[in-house]
Amino acid sequence: MTRLTDKKKGMVYLVGAGPGDPGLVTLKAVQLMAGADVVVYDHLVDEAILSHAARRARIIYAGKEGGRHTLSQDEINRLIVAEAKEGRRVVRLKGGDPFIFGRGGEEALELAAEEIPFEVVPGVTSASAVPAYAGIPVTHRGRASMVVFVTGHEDPTKEADSVDWEYLAGFPGTIVVLMGVKRIEENVNALISGGKSPDTPCALISRGTTPAQKSVRARLADIGTAARQKGVTAPAVLVVGEVADLMEHLAWFEKLPLFGRRIIVTRARHQAAELSDRLRALGALPIQLPTIQIVPPEDEQAAERAVSSLSAYDIAVFTSPNGVEAFFERLGRQGRDSRVLGGLTVAAMGPGTALSLRNYGIAADIVPDRFIAEALAEALITAGVSGKNILLFRAQGARDVLPRLLTEAGAGVTDAGAYRAAVPDITDEQLVRAFEGADLMVFTSGSTATNLGLILDEKKKKGTVDLSTITSVPAASIGPITTEAAVKAGFSVVAEATDYTVGGLVDALVEYYSDKT
Repeated sequence: MTRLTDKKKGMVYLVGAGPGDPGLVTLKAVQLMAGADVVVYDHLVDEAILSHAARRARIIYAGKEGGRHTLSQDEINRLIVAEAKEGRRVVRLKGGDPFIFGRGGEEALELAAEEIPFEVVPGVTSASAVPAYAGIPVTHRGRASMVVFVTGHEDPTKEADSVDWEYLAGFPGTIVVLMGVKRIEENVNALISGGKSPDTPCALISRGTTPAQKSVRARLADIGTAARQKGVTAPAVLVVGEVADLMEHLAWFEKLPLFGRRIIVTRARHQAAELSDRLRALGALPIQLPTIQIVPPEDEQAAERAVSSLSAYDIAVFTSPNGVEAFFERLGRQGRDSRVLGGLTVAAMGPGTALSLRNYGIAADIVPDRFIAEALAEALITAGVSGKNILLFRAQGARDVLPRLLTEAGAGVTDAGAYRAAVPDITDEQLVRAFEGADLMVFTSGSTATNLGLILDEKKKKGTVDLSTITSVPAASIGPITTEAAVKAGFSVVAEATDYTVGGLVDALVEYYSDKT
Protein backbone atom coordinates (compact mmCIF):
# COMPACT_ATOMS: atom_id res chain seq x y z
CA MET A 1 0.00 0.00 0.00
CA THR A 2 1.66 3.23 -1.15
CA ARG A 3 0.21 6.72 -1.18
CA LEU A 4 1.72 10.09 -1.88
CA THR A 5 2.72 11.96 1.24
CA ASP A 6 1.01 15.22 2.10
CA LYS A 7 1.46 17.96 4.63
CA LYS A 8 -0.70 16.24 7.26
CA LYS A 9 0.78 12.76 7.16
CA GLY A 10 4.25 11.46 6.86
CA MET A 11 5.39 8.13 5.53
CA VAL A 12 6.46 4.87 7.16
CA TYR A 13 8.89 2.44 5.59
CA LEU A 14 8.95 -1.10 7.02
CA VAL A 15 12.54 -1.98 6.18
CA GLY A 16 14.40 -5.26 6.51
CA ALA A 17 17.91 -4.75 7.92
CA GLY A 18 19.14 -8.24 7.06
CA PRO A 19 20.37 -11.04 9.34
CA GLY A 20 23.24 -9.27 11.13
CA ASP A 21 26.13 -8.58 8.76
CA PRO A 22 25.78 -4.84 8.02
CA GLY A 23 27.04 -5.51 4.49
CA LEU A 24 23.84 -7.41 3.74
CA VAL A 25 21.55 -4.39 4.12
CA THR A 26 19.92 -3.44 0.81
CA LEU A 27 20.73 -0.36 -1.22
CA LYS A 28 17.14 0.84 -0.93
CA ALA A 29 17.32 0.59 2.86
CA VAL A 30 20.45 2.76 2.85
CA GLN A 31 18.79 5.33 0.60
CA LEU A 32 15.68 5.53 2.77
CA MET A 33 17.68 5.90 5.98
CA ALA A 34 19.61 8.79 4.46
CA GLY A 35 16.32 10.67 4.05
CA ALA A 36 14.60 9.61 7.27
CA ASP A 37 13.47 11.92 10.06
CA VAL A 38 13.07 9.04 12.51
CA VAL A 39 14.62 5.55 12.63
CA VAL A 40 13.06 2.97 14.95
CA TYR A 41 15.26 -0.12 15.20
CA ASP A 42 15.23 -3.54 16.88
CA HIS A 43 17.82 -5.29 19.04
CA LEU A 44 19.29 -7.47 16.27
CA VAL A 45 20.06 -4.53 13.98
CA ASP A 46 23.83 -3.96 13.85
CA GLU A 47 24.62 -0.40 14.92
CA ALA A 48 26.92 -0.04 11.90
CA ILE A 49 23.76 0.06 9.79
CA LEU A 50 22.58 3.10 11.74
CA SER A 51 25.54 5.05 10.36
CA HIS A 52 23.56 5.33 7.12
CA ALA A 53 20.92 7.43 8.86
CA ALA A 54 20.80 11.16 8.23
CA ARG A 55 22.55 13.21 10.93
CA ARG A 56 19.31 15.01 11.67
CA ALA A 57 17.41 11.73 12.18
CA ARG A 58 16.15 10.79 15.62
CA ILE A 59 17.24 7.23 16.46
CA ILE A 60 14.88 5.23 18.70
CA TYR A 61 15.76 1.81 20.12
CA ALA A 62 12.75 -0.51 20.25
CA GLY A 63 14.52 -3.40 21.95
CA LYS A 64 12.70 -6.71 21.31
CA GLU A 65 15.26 -9.22 22.54
CA GLY A 66 14.14 -12.76 23.34
CA GLY A 67 10.84 -11.75 24.94
CA ARG A 68 12.29 -8.72 26.76
CA HIS A 69 11.06 -5.55 25.12
CA THR A 70 12.16 -1.96 25.65
CA LEU A 71 8.92 -1.12 23.85
CA SER A 72 6.03 -3.54 23.49
CA GLN A 73 4.62 -4.25 20.04
CA ASP A 74 1.58 -2.07 20.80
CA GLU A 75 3.88 0.77 21.91
CA ILE A 76 5.91 0.42 18.71
CA ASN A 77 2.74 0.56 16.65
CA ARG A 78 1.58 3.70 18.45
CA LEU A 79 5.03 5.27 18.10
CA ILE A 80 5.35 4.91 14.33
CA VAL A 81 1.75 6.04 13.86
CA ALA A 82 2.30 9.13 16.00
CA GLU A 83 5.54 10.06 14.24
CA ALA A 84 3.93 9.70 10.82
CA LYS A 85 0.94 11.81 11.87
CA GLU A 86 3.43 14.58 12.69
CA GLY A 87 4.42 14.54 9.02
CA ARG A 88 7.72 12.70 9.50
CA ARG A 89 9.40 10.11 7.31
CA VAL A 90 9.81 7.05 9.53
CA VAL A 91 12.09 4.09 8.82
CA ARG A 92 11.02 1.11 10.91
CA LEU A 93 14.18 -1.00 10.80
CA LYS A 94 13.60 -4.68 11.52
CA GLY A 95 16.06 -7.58 11.61
CA GLY A 96 15.96 -9.93 8.63
CA ASP A 97 12.87 -9.47 6.47
CA PRO A 98 9.88 -7.66 8.00
CA PHE A 99 7.40 -10.10 6.48
CA ILE A 100 9.17 -13.35 7.48
CA PHE A 101 8.45 -13.91 11.18
CA GLY A 102 9.14 -10.21 11.67
CA ARG A 103 5.68 -9.00 12.72
CA GLY A 104 5.86 -6.54 9.87
CA GLY A 105 2.35 -7.55 8.84
CA GLU A 106 0.99 -6.45 12.22
CA GLU A 107 2.62 -3.05 11.91
CA ALA A 108 1.43 -2.69 8.32
CA LEU A 109 -2.17 -3.48 9.36
CA GLU A 110 -1.98 -0.86 12.10
CA LEU A 111 -0.74 1.73 9.59
CA ALA A 112 -3.47 0.77 7.12
CA ALA A 113 -6.13 1.10 9.82
CA GLU A 114 -4.84 4.61 10.60
CA GLU A 115 -4.74 5.43 6.87
CA ILE A 116 -1.03 6.20 7.04
CA PRO A 117 0.90 5.65 3.81
CA PHE A 118 3.63 3.02 4.00
CA GLU A 119 5.99 0.90 1.95
CA VAL A 120 7.56 -2.48 2.66
CA VAL A 121 11.24 -2.94 1.83
CA PRO A 122 12.20 -6.63 1.98
CA GLY A 123 15.46 -7.63 3.62
CA VAL A 124 17.80 -10.60 3.42
CA THR A 125 16.20 -13.22 5.64
CA SER A 126 18.19 -15.18 8.19
CA ALA A 127 16.36 -18.30 7.02
CA SER A 128 18.62 -18.50 3.97
CA ALA A 129 21.52 -16.18 4.84
CA VAL A 130 22.54 -17.82 8.13
CA PRO A 131 22.78 -21.33 6.65
CA ALA A 132 24.73 -19.86 3.71
CA TYR A 133 27.29 -18.30 6.08
CA ALA A 134 27.65 -21.72 7.71
CA GLY A 135 28.25 -23.35 4.32
CA ILE A 136 24.78 -24.88 3.96
CA PRO A 137 22.74 -24.40 0.77
CA VAL A 138 19.12 -24.87 1.88
CA THR A 139 18.42 -26.51 -1.49
CA HIS A 140 20.86 -28.68 -3.41
CA ARG A 141 20.35 -30.93 -6.39
CA GLY A 142 20.15 -34.53 -5.28
CA ARG A 143 19.65 -33.65 -1.60
CA ALA A 144 16.79 -31.18 -1.30
CA SER A 145 14.57 -29.65 -3.96
CA MET A 146 12.22 -28.02 -1.45
CA VAL A 147 12.61 -25.94 1.69
CA VAL A 148 10.19 -24.88 4.38
CA PHE A 149 10.63 -22.05 6.89
CA VAL A 150 8.96 -22.49 10.26
CA THR A 151 9.01 -20.63 13.57
CA GLY A 152 10.13 -22.61 16.57
CA HIS A 153 8.66 -20.11 18.99
CA GLU A 154 5.04 -19.17 18.40
CA ASP A 155 2.99 -16.48 20.08
CA PRO A 156 2.71 -17.64 23.72
CA THR A 157 -0.86 -16.26 23.93
CA LYS A 158 -2.10 -18.73 21.34
CA GLU A 159 -4.19 -21.58 22.74
CA ALA A 160 -2.56 -24.24 20.58
CA ASP A 161 0.61 -24.77 18.57
CA SER A 162 -0.29 -24.30 14.90
CA VAL A 163 2.94 -25.85 13.58
CA ASP A 164 2.12 -29.33 12.35
CA TRP A 165 5.32 -31.10 13.36
CA GLU A 166 3.93 -34.47 12.28
CA TYR A 167 3.48 -33.12 8.75
CA LEU A 168 6.95 -31.57 8.83
CA ALA A 169 8.40 -34.92 9.88
CA GLY A 170 7.38 -36.28 6.49
CA PHE A 171 8.47 -33.23 4.51
CA PRO A 172 10.99 -34.44 1.90
CA GLY A 173 13.06 -31.23 1.75
CA THR A 174 15.00 -28.99 4.14
CA ILE A 175 13.34 -27.72 7.31
CA VAL A 176 14.64 -24.36 8.57
CA VAL A 177 13.49 -23.49 12.08
CA LEU A 178 13.85 -19.91 13.29
CA MET A 179 13.66 -18.76 16.91
CA GLY A 180 13.67 -22.32 18.19
CA VAL A 181 16.57 -22.54 20.66
CA LYS A 182 14.45 -22.40 23.81
CA ARG A 183 12.20 -25.17 22.56
CA ILE A 184 14.75 -27.17 20.58
CA GLU A 185 14.31 -30.38 22.55
CA GLU A 186 10.53 -30.15 22.33
CA ASN A 187 10.58 -29.44 18.59
CA VAL A 188 13.14 -32.16 17.84
CA ASN A 189 11.16 -34.73 19.84
CA ALA A 190 8.01 -33.74 17.95
CA LEU A 191 9.74 -34.34 14.62
CA ILE A 192 11.08 -37.72 15.75
CA SER A 193 7.67 -38.69 17.15
CA GLY A 194 6.17 -37.76 13.78
CA GLY A 195 8.46 -40.19 12.02
CA LYS A 196 11.58 -38.16 11.21
CA SER A 197 14.67 -40.32 11.44
CA PRO A 198 16.73 -39.50 14.55
CA ASP A 199 19.82 -39.85 12.32
CA THR A 200 18.77 -36.95 10.06
CA PRO A 201 21.70 -34.49 9.67
CA CYS A 202 21.18 -31.19 11.48
CA ALA A 203 23.03 -27.94 12.07
CA LEU A 204 22.35 -25.16 14.56
CA ILE A 205 23.88 -21.74 13.86
CA SER A 206 23.87 -19.01 16.48
CA ARG A 207 24.29 -15.28 15.68
CA GLY A 208 24.77 -16.15 12.04
CA THR A 209 26.50 -13.78 9.59
CA THR A 210 28.24 -11.97 12.47
CA PRO A 211 31.75 -12.46 13.91
CA ALA A 212 30.06 -14.08 16.92
CA GLN A 213 28.68 -16.88 14.74
CA LYS A 214 28.83 -20.32 16.32
CA SER A 215 27.84 -23.52 14.53
CA VAL A 216 27.27 -27.08 15.66
CA ARG A 217 26.45 -30.12 13.53
CA ALA A 218 24.88 -33.33 14.81
CA ARG A 219 22.18 -35.86 14.05
CA LEU A 220 18.61 -34.85 14.90
CA ALA A 221 18.45 -36.87 18.11
CA ASP A 222 21.62 -35.24 19.46
CA ILE A 223 21.40 -31.64 18.23
CA GLY A 224 19.90 -30.31 21.49
CA THR A 225 22.64 -31.85 23.63
CA ALA A 226 25.35 -30.74 21.19
CA ALA A 227 24.00 -27.19 21.25
CA ARG A 228 24.14 -27.04 25.05
CA GLN A 229 27.65 -28.47 25.15
CA LYS A 230 28.92 -25.85 22.70
CA GLY A 231 27.00 -23.04 24.35
CA VAL A 232 24.86 -22.14 21.36
CA THR A 233 22.32 -19.51 22.36
CA ALA A 234 19.61 -17.45 20.71
CA PRO A 235 19.22 -16.06 18.16
CA ALA A 236 19.84 -19.23 16.20
CA VAL A 237 18.68 -21.06 13.09
CA LEU A 238 18.17 -24.82 13.01
CA VAL A 239 18.61 -26.63 9.69
CA VAL A 240 17.20 -30.15 9.44
CA GLY A 241 17.96 -32.21 6.36
CA GLU A 242 20.63 -33.83 4.21
CA VAL A 243 22.06 -30.44 3.18
CA ALA A 244 23.35 -29.91 6.73
CA ASP A 245 26.13 -32.41 5.99
CA LEU A 246 27.52 -30.03 3.35
CA MET A 247 28.68 -27.70 6.11
CA GLU A 248 31.67 -29.98 6.58
CA HIS A 249 32.88 -29.15 3.07
CA LEU A 250 31.45 -25.69 2.35
CA ALA A 251 31.90 -23.77 5.61
CA TRP A 252 33.73 -20.55 4.73
CA PHE A 253 32.79 -17.70 7.06
CA GLU A 254 34.23 -19.16 10.24
CA LYS A 255 37.47 -19.89 8.36
CA LEU A 256 38.16 -16.22 7.58
CA PRO A 257 41.59 -15.16 8.94
CA LEU A 258 40.26 -12.72 11.54
CA PHE A 259 37.01 -14.52 12.32
CA GLY A 260 35.63 -13.76 15.76
CA ARG A 261 38.39 -11.32 16.72
CA ARG A 262 37.13 -8.28 18.61
CA ILE A 263 39.37 -5.43 17.46
CA ILE A 264 39.18 -1.92 18.89
CA VAL A 265 39.42 0.80 16.24
CA THR A 266 40.73 4.04 17.74
CA ARG A 267 40.60 6.10 14.56
CA ALA A 268 38.41 9.22 14.36
CA ARG A 269 34.80 8.19 13.80
CA HIS A 270 34.45 9.87 10.40
CA GLN A 271 37.56 8.04 9.15
CA ALA A 272 36.98 4.62 10.69
CA ALA A 273 34.80 3.16 7.93
CA GLU A 274 37.59 1.94 5.64
CA LEU A 275 39.46 0.11 8.40
CA SER A 276 36.29 -1.25 9.98
CA ASP A 277 35.00 -2.52 6.63
CA ARG A 278 38.29 -4.30 5.90
CA LEU A 279 38.30 -5.93 9.32
CA ARG A 280 34.68 -7.00 9.01
CA ALA A 281 35.32 -8.49 5.55
CA LEU A 282 37.92 -10.76 7.16
CA GLY A 283 35.54 -11.91 9.88
CA ALA A 284 36.53 -9.57 12.69
CA LEU A 285 34.22 -7.49 14.86
CA PRO A 286 35.45 -3.87 14.81
CA ILE A 287 34.70 -1.99 18.03
CA GLN A 288 34.52 1.77 17.59
CA LEU A 289 36.41 3.72 20.28
CA PRO A 290 37.59 6.97 18.68
CA THR A 291 40.47 8.38 20.73
CA ILE A 292 41.00 11.33 18.43
CA GLN A 293 38.69 14.18 17.51
CA ILE A 294 39.40 16.57 14.66
CA VAL A 295 38.72 20.19 15.65
CA PRO A 296 39.71 23.61 14.23
CA PRO A 297 43.21 24.94 15.03
CA GLU A 298 43.75 27.50 17.75
CA ASP A 299 44.78 30.10 15.13
CA GLU A 300 42.01 29.69 12.56
CA GLN A 301 42.93 32.92 10.79
CA ALA A 302 46.45 31.72 10.01
CA ALA A 303 45.05 28.75 8.10
CA GLU A 304 42.56 30.99 6.31
CA ARG A 305 45.34 33.39 5.27
CA ALA A 306 47.46 30.52 3.97
CA VAL A 307 44.62 29.32 1.74
CA SER A 308 43.79 32.80 0.49
CA SER A 309 47.44 33.52 -0.49
CA LEU A 310 48.22 30.36 -2.46
CA SER A 311 49.73 32.39 -5.28
CA ALA A 312 52.70 33.10 -2.98
CA TYR A 313 53.67 29.42 -2.87
CA ASP A 314 55.39 27.03 -5.25
CA ILE A 315 54.59 23.77 -3.45
CA ALA A 316 51.60 22.66 -1.36
CA VAL A 317 52.18 19.70 0.96
CA PHE A 318 49.44 17.60 2.56
CA THR A 319 50.32 15.00 5.18
CA SER A 320 46.89 13.49 5.89
CA PRO A 321 43.33 13.24 4.53
CA ASN A 322 42.28 15.50 7.41
CA GLY A 323 44.53 18.23 6.06
CA VAL A 324 43.05 17.81 2.58
CA GLU A 325 39.49 18.06 3.92
CA ALA A 326 40.37 21.11 6.03
CA PHE A 327 42.00 22.79 3.02
CA PHE A 328 39.08 22.32 0.64
CA GLU A 329 36.54 23.25 3.30
CA ARG A 330 38.26 26.62 3.68
CA LEU A 331 38.67 26.94 -0.05
CA GLY A 332 34.92 26.43 -0.52
CA ARG A 333 34.13 29.06 2.10
CA GLN A 334 36.23 31.49 0.08
CA GLY A 335 34.20 30.73 -3.05
CA ARG A 336 37.07 29.00 -4.86
CA ASP A 337 37.80 25.47 -6.00
CA SER A 338 40.65 23.10 -6.88
CA ARG A 339 41.72 25.17 -9.90
CA VAL A 340 43.76 27.35 -7.53
CA LEU A 341 46.27 24.50 -7.21
CA GLY A 342 46.82 24.35 -10.97
CA GLY A 343 50.17 26.14 -10.91
CA LEU A 344 51.57 24.47 -7.80
CA THR A 345 53.48 21.27 -7.21
CA VAL A 346 51.32 19.15 -4.89
CA ALA A 347 52.83 16.57 -2.54
CA ALA A 348 51.03 13.95 -0.45
CA MET A 349 52.37 11.89 2.46
CA GLY A 350 50.90 8.60 1.24
CA PRO A 351 48.25 6.91 -0.92
CA GLY A 352 45.41 7.73 1.49
CA THR A 353 46.18 11.43 1.30
CA ALA A 354 46.71 11.19 -2.46
CA LEU A 355 43.29 9.56 -2.83
CA SER A 356 41.66 12.35 -0.83
CA LEU A 357 43.24 14.87 -3.21
CA ARG A 358 42.09 12.89 -6.23
CA ASN A 359 38.53 13.06 -4.92
CA TYR A 360 38.81 16.81 -5.45
CA GLY A 361 40.30 16.40 -8.92
CA ILE A 362 43.94 16.83 -7.91
CA ALA A 363 46.63 14.29 -8.82
CA ALA A 364 49.56 14.51 -6.40
CA ASP A 365 52.89 15.20 -8.13
CA ILE A 366 54.97 13.75 -5.31
CA VAL A 367 54.14 10.70 -3.14
CA PRO A 368 57.09 9.09 -1.31
CA ASP A 369 57.69 5.34 -1.23
CA ARG A 370 57.59 5.36 2.57
CA PHE A 371 54.80 7.24 4.25
CA ILE A 372 56.67 9.13 6.95
CA ALA A 373 57.85 12.73 7.22
CA GLU A 374 61.51 11.86 6.59
CA ALA A 375 60.69 10.12 3.30
CA LEU A 376 58.41 12.96 2.17
CA ALA A 377 61.12 15.52 2.92
CA GLU A 378 63.64 13.46 0.96
CA ALA A 379 61.30 13.20 -2.04
CA LEU A 380 60.66 16.96 -2.00
CA ILE A 381 64.36 17.82 -1.65
CA THR A 382 65.19 15.47 -4.53
CA ALA A 383 62.61 17.29 -6.67
CA GLY A 384 64.22 20.63 -5.72
CA VAL A 385 63.08 23.00 -2.99
CA SER A 386 65.90 25.49 -2.64
CA GLY A 387 64.59 29.05 -2.99
CA LYS A 388 60.96 27.87 -3.18
CA ASN A 389 58.06 28.72 -0.91
CA ILE A 390 56.31 25.70 0.58
CA LEU A 391 52.93 25.55 2.31
CA LEU A 392 52.54 22.70 4.79
CA PHE A 393 48.85 22.11 5.44
CA ARG A 394 48.82 19.69 8.34
CA ALA A 395 47.94 19.14 11.99
CA GLN A 396 48.79 21.77 14.54
CA GLY A 397 51.60 20.53 16.77
CA ALA A 398 52.80 17.83 14.35
CA ARG A 399 56.42 16.63 14.43
CA ASP A 400 58.94 19.32 13.39
CA VAL A 401 60.93 16.94 11.16
CA LEU A 402 59.36 17.99 7.87
CA PRO A 403 59.60 21.80 8.19
CA ARG A 404 63.09 21.55 9.69
CA LEU A 405 64.51 19.40 6.88
CA LEU A 406 62.91 21.54 4.18
CA THR A 407 64.18 24.76 5.77
CA GLU A 408 67.69 23.29 6.01
CA ALA A 409 67.45 22.52 2.27
CA GLY A 410 66.87 26.21 1.51
CA ALA A 411 63.07 26.37 1.27
CA GLY A 412 60.81 29.01 2.75
CA VAL A 413 58.29 27.08 4.80
CA THR A 414 54.88 28.13 6.11
CA ASP A 415 53.60 25.53 8.56
CA ALA A 416 49.88 26.16 8.62
CA GLY A 417 48.08 24.42 11.45
CA ALA A 418 45.02 23.25 9.53
CA TYR A 419 43.38 21.36 12.39
CA ARG A 420 43.99 19.94 15.84
CA ALA A 421 43.80 16.34 16.99
CA ALA A 422 41.95 16.71 20.30
CA VAL A 423 41.21 14.14 22.99
CA PRO A 424 37.48 13.25 22.98
CA ASP A 425 35.40 12.62 26.08
CA ILE A 426 34.99 8.88 26.66
CA THR A 427 32.76 7.73 29.51
CA ASP A 428 33.68 4.91 31.87
CA GLU A 429 30.85 2.82 30.40
CA GLN A 430 32.05 3.35 26.81
CA LEU A 431 35.59 2.39 27.77
CA VAL A 432 34.62 -0.75 29.67
CA ARG A 433 32.18 -1.87 26.98
CA ALA A 434 34.77 -1.44 24.22
CA PHE A 435 37.46 -3.44 26.00
CA GLU A 436 35.16 -6.20 27.22
CA GLY A 437 36.39 -9.35 25.50
CA ALA A 438 38.66 -7.35 23.17
CA ASP A 439 41.47 -9.26 21.47
CA LEU A 440 43.50 -6.33 20.20
CA MET A 441 43.45 -2.58 19.53
CA VAL A 442 44.77 -0.81 16.46
CA PHE A 443 46.47 2.58 16.24
CA THR A 444 46.55 4.43 12.93
CA SER A 445 48.56 7.40 14.17
CA GLY A 446 50.70 8.42 17.10
CA SER A 447 47.88 10.69 18.27
CA THR A 448 45.41 7.81 18.64
CA ALA A 449 47.85 5.99 20.92
CA THR A 450 48.94 9.06 22.88
CA ASN A 451 45.36 10.16 23.43
CA LEU A 452 44.25 6.75 24.68
CA GLY A 453 47.15 6.84 27.11
CA LEU A 454 46.00 10.24 28.37
CA ILE A 455 42.43 8.98 28.72
CA LEU A 456 43.56 5.97 30.75
CA ASP A 457 45.79 8.15 32.95
CA GLU A 458 42.80 10.34 33.74
CA LYS A 459 40.65 7.30 34.56
CA LYS A 460 43.42 5.97 36.79
CA LYS A 461 43.52 9.22 38.76
CA LYS A 462 39.76 9.09 39.29
CA GLY A 463 39.86 5.39 40.17
CA THR A 464 36.52 4.78 38.47
CA VAL A 465 37.64 2.04 36.06
CA ASP A 466 39.56 -1.19 36.56
CA LEU A 467 42.42 -0.72 34.09
CA SER A 468 44.06 -4.13 34.58
CA THR A 469 42.19 -5.84 31.75
CA ILE A 470 42.40 -2.77 29.52
CA THR A 471 46.16 -2.34 29.68
CA SER A 472 46.67 -6.06 29.05
CA VAL A 473 45.09 -5.85 25.59
CA PRO A 474 47.85 -5.87 22.93
CA ALA A 475 48.09 -3.34 20.11
CA ALA A 476 48.87 -3.20 16.40
CA SER A 477 50.42 -0.14 14.79
CA ILE A 478 50.36 1.37 11.31
CA GLY A 479 54.10 2.13 11.39
CA PRO A 480 57.24 2.80 13.43
CA ILE A 481 56.38 6.38 14.41
CA THR A 482 53.02 5.22 15.72
CA THR A 483 54.64 2.27 17.47
CA GLU A 484 57.03 4.63 19.24
CA ALA A 485 54.10 6.72 20.49
CA ALA A 486 52.15 3.63 21.57
CA VAL A 487 55.06 2.19 23.55
CA LYS A 488 55.65 5.57 25.17
CA ALA A 489 51.98 5.61 26.18
CA GLY A 490 52.42 2.23 27.88
CA PHE A 491 50.96 -0.18 25.32
CA SER A 492 52.41 -3.48 24.12
CA VAL A 493 52.68 -3.46 20.31
CA VAL A 494 52.62 -6.99 18.91
CA ALA A 495 52.15 -6.21 15.20
CA GLU A 496 53.40 -3.38 12.99
CA ALA A 497 52.61 -2.67 9.35
CA THR A 498 55.49 -2.72 6.89
CA ASP A 499 53.36 -0.78 4.41
CA TYR A 500 52.22 2.24 6.40
CA THR A 501 48.62 2.21 5.17
CA VAL A 502 45.29 0.88 6.40
CA GLY A 503 45.74 -2.07 4.05
CA GLY A 504 49.23 -2.69 5.43
CA LEU A 505 47.89 -2.59 8.98
CA VAL A 506 45.24 -5.19 8.15
CA ASP A 507 47.88 -7.37 6.49
CA ALA A 508 49.94 -7.18 9.68
CA LEU A 509 46.96 -8.32 11.71
CA VAL A 510 46.33 -11.27 9.42
CA GLU A 511 50.00 -12.28 9.66
CA TYR A 512 49.97 -11.93 13.45
CA TYR A 513 46.93 -14.15 13.88
CA SER A 514 48.06 -16.67 11.27
CA ASP A 515 51.04 -17.42 13.51
CA LYS A 516 48.64 -18.20 16.35
CA THR A 517 46.55 -20.81 14.53
